[in-house]
Amino acid sequence: MHKKLLALILSLALCAGSAWPVISQAPPNAMVKQRQAAMTLLAKYYGPLAAMADGKAPLNKEVMARNAGYLDALSRMPWDGFAASTAAEKSRVLPAAYSEPAKFRSAQDEFIAAVANLLSLSKGGDGAAVKNAVGTVGETCGGCHKSFRQPS
Repeated sequence: MHKKLLALILSLALCAGSAWPVISQAPPNAMVKQRQAAMTLLAKYYGPLAAMADGKAPLNKEVMARNAGYLDALSRMPWDGFAASTAAEKSRVLPAAYSEPAKFRSAQDEFIAAVANLLSLSKGGDGAAVKNAVGTVGETCGGCHKSFRQPS
């Protein structure tokens, strides 16, 4: 079941990349909802990893690998939803995401790379390395929020 879900997520991600002109024409409010949905799922699958890394939940290598795989696919999904056409929509995105696109893209790339490293290590890395990788994912995620997202 999980493999089918991951295959579906990956297929959707690949289709989204090849359909960029169509996606970029989506209504701005739909793009905001889509990126928020991707971010919600990122949080859903990161939370248990952070709990395991912090010792608040027992380490479960199967869940760690599964969630890292989901994060890997999801880490690429929200970014096309940050088109300039969405700047006027109600969200917590700071103007810097649109006025400093190179910096925003760099933050995205750092996050995607951190998640890819976590995925790699979750397939057999030692516990300390995996915990550090989970922490790095959290740092890159939080770093982007500090620069490009209004506080709650």
